[in-house]
Amino acid sequence: MTDPWVALEPGADPAERVRALRRAHETFTTAGTVPRPVRSVVAESWRRSARAGVGPDGTARVELTDDDLGAYRAEHPLARVMPLFRELMGTFAADGEHLLAMCDAHGRLLWVEGHAATRRRADRMNFVPGARWSESAVGTNAPGTAVAVGRPVQVFAAEHFIRRVQPWTCAAAPVHDPRTGRVLGAVDITGGDGLAHPHSLGFVQAVARAAEAQLALLAPPPAAAEGPLLSALGRDEAELAVDRRRTRLSRRHSEILVLLSRHPEGLSGDELLCALYADESVTPVTLRAELARLRRVLGPGLLASRPYRLTAAVESDATVVERWSERGALTAAVEAYTGPLLPGSQAPAIVRLRERLAGVLRTALIAHRDPDLLADWAHAPWGEDDLEVWRALTAVRPTAPVRARLAALEAELAVPAGRAPARTCGATSVQRPLA
Repeated sequence: MTDPWVALEPGADPAERVRALRRAHETFTTAGTVPRPVRSVVAESWRRSARAGVGPDGTARVELTDDDLGAYRAEHPLARVMPLFRELMGTFAADGEHLLAMCDAHGRLLWVEGHAATRRRADRMNFVPGARWSESAVGTNAPGTAVAVGRPVQVFAAEHFIRRVQPWTCAAAPVHDPRTGRVLGAVDITGGDGLAHPHSLGFVQAVARAAEAQLALLAPPPAAAEGPLLSALGRDEAELAVDRRRTRLSRRHSEILVLLSRHPEGLSGDELLCALYADESVTPVTLRAELARLRRVLGPGLLASRPYRLTAAVESDATVVERWSERGALTAAVEAYTGPLLPGSQAPAIVRLRERLAGVLRTALIAHRDPDLLADWAHAPWGEDDLEVWRALTAVRPTAPVRARLAALEAELAVPAGRAPARTCGATSVQRPLA
């Protein structure tokens, strides 16, 4: 296949492709191996689905209804471009007996609209507003997989992980925040085999790009008074936004800027050396060279010395999460937490900051016992192996997939029920002082 993201190329026999996929799906669900005809994007998604404890006979769970759903949709950034989606896709969906759907970054369906008879059929598999269709909840499907991989994708027939979804075909594309680049959700078109065409994938991708352009127009321009913004969560190389200029930093420069943003009073060369390097043989000359390179990257005036300090207040996304957590605004904190702080960094001070930030937030989530917030954390890449969070989620939402995932984790980690592991992936309960 020339394009691995296209489910069915023109000229292919849909019926034969469906038969081959059903055989492949049966082989995977019984033996755990993926036969060759399955596209790599689907094979990888099947494996993620299985690791998340999704069963092939499962179904989507409705998490938001009535007033809760209405309030959540009204506040979601994609609400501003929903009229655009309807204008671009509404007639296509209605005339083709398809559905237009929109999900958030966690795979929750926000809107499902289109042909009335098709909607009634979709209702029977809980493809409805408020239901979670993330990969980790219902396995391979276009909106959930598009959010998971961060790019447009088609899913055809038995490529869907759950059997009751296999009569359907869908194509979806993620929609990004034009200012931060983070995924806000995905736009999806769902219907019959006629959607298994390269044009449907290109169509949703074009709609997603139009939405991003509309969001950029609707967003107020960044004011000069806002000051620099440092994005370092969920990425090994931080991005610094100053006025209208965005700069991607190297790993070492990312670490330095994170530390200096937290210490407006400045840090001496010795303090920075200890914070950045576990190897005591690293000399001050090495650090001075890094700082000289960073000064050239930042431009004149932002980095001062003796002590090393930033001449302007730099807000970081990590600080935003901390602030929301301290205020008890856990929903906002979870939304703002896009991943561990500089996850690839081994700098001693960054490791401490990363573990404390994740530890404080996850401890609050466990204590709060909100099933939706716990599910958001557990279904995220950094929470998929977090045993304590999965135990807390099982206590408040004991569905079959959640119980299965907890059992798999406990077997994998060989931790007796009722005892906490010494360490969980991506976070720790050990509290250490900030650097």
